[in-house]
Amino acid sequence: MDFVAITSCPAGLAHTPMAAKALEKAAQEMGLKAKVEQQGAMGLKNEISAEEAENSEFVLIGSDQKIEKMERFTGKPVLRVDINMCIKKPKAVIDKCMKAVAARKNSNS
Repeated sequence: MDFVAITSCPAGLAHTPMAAKALEKAAQEMGLKAKVEQQGAMGLKNEISAEEAENSEFVLIGSDQKIEKMERFTGKPVLRVDINMCIKKPKAVIDKCMKAVAARKNSNS
């Protein structure tokens, strides 16, 4: 798994699934493996397991909302972005996150 992501907006009815679909499609087009969980009024949809979290390179949070079950991602780089950017420019968001994680790894080496 290259990365996992969570999308969440205040209602969780429109932007949340739109952002999730955009990120999933962009990841696939970029040749990446990703799983995107949605959090909102409907609860958790497509929930990320502890194993999937552990096997990911980073966690992308497309939200400014409080995210449930963040303890799954302890020790993983977590990058927060505006949910609207996930919808409008999902490839750019993923690319920016990948570069940020790579830069962190290089500075820790």
